[in-house]
Amino acid sequence: MPVSKDEFDQLHPCDFYTADELLEGDRMYTVYEIARLLQGLDPDADIDRETEDVLLDWAIPWIMTNADDLVVAEPRSDDEPGFYGLKE
Repeated sequence: MPVSKDEFDQLHPCDFYTADELLEGDRMYTVYEIARLLQGLDPDADIDRETEDVLLDWAIPWIMTNADDLVVAEPRSDDEPGFYGLKE
């Protein structure tokens, strides 16, 4: 249920990194690594499953929004996720 803005001490702008600001041009990243980077974490940071699920809620729309600036690589094996990187 929606709540009143008055219930929050502070409201922040909804600014996100651009793909160029977040990703290195010569690297490919999984959605999990992108999720960590969006929160200022190391892409290999060890986080619990519940936190990772929340971070994915941010990463998936970010990938869709920045799709024009990204390339996609299919998984190298069946037990690996796909990868995303900057278009050159």
